[in-house]
Amino acid sequence: MIAEQCASIIRNRLRTPDQSLQLYPTREQRGAWESIPHGVRQAHIRRAEKRQGGDWPPLPATLFLEFVRQGNRKNYEQARFARREALCDLVLGECIEADGRFTDDIINGVWAVCEETYWGVPAHLGMQMAGQGLPDAAEPTVDLFAAETGALLAWTHYLLEQPLADVSPVIPRRIEDEVNHRILTPLLQRDDFRWMGFHGARVNNWNPWICSNWLTCVLLLERDETKRLNAVLKILRVLDNFLESYPTDGGCDEGPLYWGKAGGALFDCLELLYKSTDGHFNLYEHPLIQEIGRYLYRVHIADHYFVNFADAPATLTPPPAVMLGYGKRIGDKPLIQLGAWFAHRQRWTEKGVAGNIGRQLYALFHLSELSQTKPRQPLVRDTWFPEIQVMAARDRSGSKKGLYVAAKGGHNAESHNHNDVGNFVFFVDSKPVIVDAGVGTYSRETFSNQRYDIWTMQSAYHNVPAVNGMQQQAGDAFAASHVTYDADAHCAALSMDMSGAYPEKSGLKRWNRTVSIYREKALEIRDDYELDHPSEDVCVVLLTPCHVTAPSSGEVQLHERRLPENRRSGTAFLWYDAERLSCNLEPLQIEDEALTRVWGSEMKRMVFAVRNAEKAQLLKFQLRSALANQG
Repeated sequence: MIAEQCASIIRNRLRTPDQSLQLYPTREQRGAWESIPHGVRQAHIRRAEKRQGGDWPPLPATLFLEFVRQGNRKNYEQARFARREALCDLVLGECIEADGRFTDDIINGVWAVCEETYWGVPAHLGMQMAGQGLPDAAEPTVDLFAAETGALLAWTHYLLEQPLADVSPVIPRRIEDEVNHRILTPLLQRDDFRWMGFHGARVNNWNPWICSNWLTCVLLLERDETKRLNAVLKILRVLDNFLESYPTDGGCDEGPLYWGKAGGALFDCLELLYKSTDGHFNLYEHPLIQEIGRYLYRVHIADHYFVNFADAPATLTPPPAVMLGYGKRIGDKPLIQLGAWFAHRQRWTEKGVAGNIGRQLYALFHLSELSQTKPRQPLVRDTWFPEIQVMAARDRSGSKKGLYVAAKGGHNAESHNHNDVGNFVFFVDSKPVIVDAGVGTYSRETFSNQRYDIWTMQSAYHNVPAVNGMQQQAGDAFAASHVTYDADAHCAALSMDMSGAYPEKSGLKRWNRTVSIYREKALEIRDDYELDHPSEDVCVVLLTPCHVTAPSSGEVQLHERRLPENRRSGTAFLWYDAERLSCNLEPLQIEDEALTRVWGSEMKRMVFAVRNAEKAQLLKFQLRSALANQG
């Protein structure tokens, strides 16, 4: 898509540092930096002041080894990320203030990072020939965070080359040498990194995420014209592998959390190429590029809630600068407005901008556009992604009031997959009622053959059935079939046969699920199943953060409950056929920090078990808001 179409543009239009390539103003170009609003400037100076004279957290070998010894990736990552966040704050503070008082701390940070044996994280060390354990300095491999580190140093060099050279010319040369050795040379010479996608491997967010940082390093630091051109052309081929496998509906099967590193990082790449060719490299009119951008607000529920299928928390803050920039380039007002809404929620004008250094630079020099944009949540009424088979619907467009549902078909080999074919979430007045728990803190098991030992990945903890003791299985063969979707002014519905998501020994011949939202009335779940023999070992699970009144006569009352960050769950009434089903409430204690931030210390697992051993049954559930029930 990109490589063939744009190769001639790159060959003829790509500017080099020697041709006055200027992506952003350097520290010496004072006019641009001084035009940043005073409050934002002061916020970033305060950030730098907090870093001044600070220590650079040590990264001993034993800390690195905690991943293989204990499965803990958090301790090492916290220390290494702290180094980079401090360096970013100091660099931007120095560019804004420009009196040299942060220079020595910047030099210390640069030196500390350059002295690290490996710029990535222990969990990704399997890329090297020596495997897990400790990094082999003789084989530099490039993971997500090695690439990000290269870009951070490249921006430091670009913005502050002269002040650093005034202290010692060794400093900018050290940056150039380290980035060349660790990033530029291996990525130009090798094509066997899985994330590149050259050998049939399925690619995901790693591809554009790394490419955006690789491209930054090439544009800012590669002096050899031939290598520079070849590297950019190779990046285009790598991005082609990402786009060729991407659903044409723009749906991100990795979930909204990873959109910032998938579609968002794609924008970072496109914008760097747009600027470095004076606008001649421009793919923003391409339908796929536009659909990828629109995905984010189509899965936005309200406020910080998003449809969190795959590895994603239910609440998140996507990158506002990317939303603003992406929306501007594709001419999409809802995306721009949602970006402005999140920027205002983060109080950029008081606390400064957020993101990695490249995105902070973009935000700092586009603040005038932000100030001219009315913050708004689009709150789309109906969404349907036919390729990833995800739907979402609410009572009415533009309103946080009323009912909201999202549901999925798909398969169980999606990127960052959970075994969740047929799963759905339900909100009332933009508050959670039936939910997807999300994803816990990453550990050694998360991306191993033990992934589905983790409860948040299992179908038993999603809003789907269990049949004869069998859960859904992982793999692309375990999928929904006969998927249909329809929506009009009164109703939106997703139907599918879920039986293919379960193993044969479950005895399941069909499980036809229909999720229907009757606008301003109710949500209805119809589960019509058939087994190869009668069984009472069949149940449907629903997960809720609400307080639950013990069920009686086929009614469950779901009450408001306090959640972290001054949020509250929704309130609803759930009806089921008490003659066919019994309901058992199971408290689900939550200890994982990533989950407690969203749901607190407990959720409820409602298990609806069939009462009668029949070969085929029709099960019905209906959810209404408390207000609708009173009516």
